[in-house]
Amino acid sequence: MRILVENGRLLDPSRELDVQESLWIEDGIICEKQAFSANQADRLIDAAGGWVVPGLIDLHVHFRDPGLEYKETIETGCLAAAHGGYTTVCPMPNTKPSTDCPEVVKEVLDKASAACGVHVLPVGAVTVGQKGEQPTDVAALKAAGIVAISEDGKSVMNAQLYREAMEKAAKLGIVVLAHCEDKNLVNGGVMNEDEHARELGLKGITNSVEDIIVARDIMLSHDTGAKLHLCHCSTEDSVMMVELAKQKHVKVTAEVCPHHFTLTSDDIRKIAPEMDVEKNVIAADADADTNFKMNPPLRTKKDVEALRTGLRDNIMDVISTDHAPHTFADKNTSMKNAPFGIVGLETAACLTYTELVLGGYLTPMQMAEKMSYNPAKIIGIDKGDIQKGKKADVVIFDPKETYKIDKNTFASKGRNTPFDGREVTGRVKVTICDGNIVYGEN
Repeated sequence: MRILVENGRLLDPSRELDVQESLWIEDGIICEKQAFSANQADRLIDAAGGWVVPGLIDLHVHFRDPGLEYKETIETGCLAAAHGGYTTVCPMPNTKPSTDCPEVVKEVLDKASAACGVHVLPVGAVTVGQKGEQPTDVAALKAAGIVAISEDGKSVMNAQLYREAMEKAAKLGIVVLAHCEDKNLVNGGVMNEDEHARELGLKGITNSVEDIIVARDIMLSHDTGAKLHLCHCSTEDSVMMVELAKQKHVKVTAEVCPHHFTLTSDDIRKIAPEMDVEKNVIAADADADTNFKMNPPLRTKKDVEALRTGLRDNIMDVISTDHAPHTFADKNTSMKNAPFGIVGLETAACLTYTELVLGGYLTPMQMAEKMSYNPAKIIGIDKGDIQKGKKADVVIFDPKETYKIDKNTFASKGRNTPFDGREVTGRVKVTICDGNIVYGEN
């Protein structure tokens, strides 16, 4: 198939290229300029006024498959990814069973090959069953197709076991994706420890829950030489420690999620008994909108500003989603009882553009870098650019369209978002993966 994308603004962070130029794609490969004429194209896409950028790459998603398919499947997760402009995603291992052996890796890859065409690169577990007791065979997992290891959803609290896993990862040349949370300090906490938690009579989660493990994992990376990637950073001190680690040439990178650079605990919507909104479906024990419950929790304005400036100053390398779908029934309860997590694949690009680019924190090139080029470099895949001869993973993004997020239009099974009804600017128009149009009306 020949695809000609005309009149777009090409943004390629691999070359710092920012030009008004057409893009030619033939048989899934990006071609030389003017490889064929418009009348020879099978599909002609007018990208006038839009950006043409490398396909987005998400290092941190939860597709719930195998075992929890009622929340999400690999197929619906891939559809949500395509809708959000993502051409490559890395599903975390906290499935049932967990991705802790080659057989489960094969199952994930087989299901992905039958999905909509988005690249699925599994992340393997650090320990068997993610129980924190017995290490997995990292070499066998890598041979089966994983691109990283993680205990996501929890930290490996046994530092010696974790150190040994990092040593294995260093030898094999794969990255460790770290969920930084001292589970002993959590102590039943469900939201940020502040006046809002006290008002609701709920246990809070302090910044130190994250910061202590960030410090530990950075030191283990320093000692072992392992490549460490810190997931969903949420605190001011996490940013500070990442900056110091980089100054000392520790092999550390870090990500921020849109909800953590957009919202604070002040935004949590309280639910009063007299509320009319959805009164027929709000659970009797509801005390706040559980779509604002995520892990790590929403923090303070000071933390949000630190995350934004950390992204601006290139201390923080990546924007990931931590896409975590749950059913309405799962979330329709109290903050104490609801599971952590929100969906994010279909809102990340517009929130990043609205909050960070229009907000003056990121340039368009930085946005493309943190959502595509940098993630590709971190896991060592040949993606994240739009150079000649490369597989055509491309997104067309309209930076002018303003609209309200509507959860009912999501391709994901999950509707658990705090952003429903929020006005944003910037919409993914077309997603091309391996030269195939996997999303878009053009």
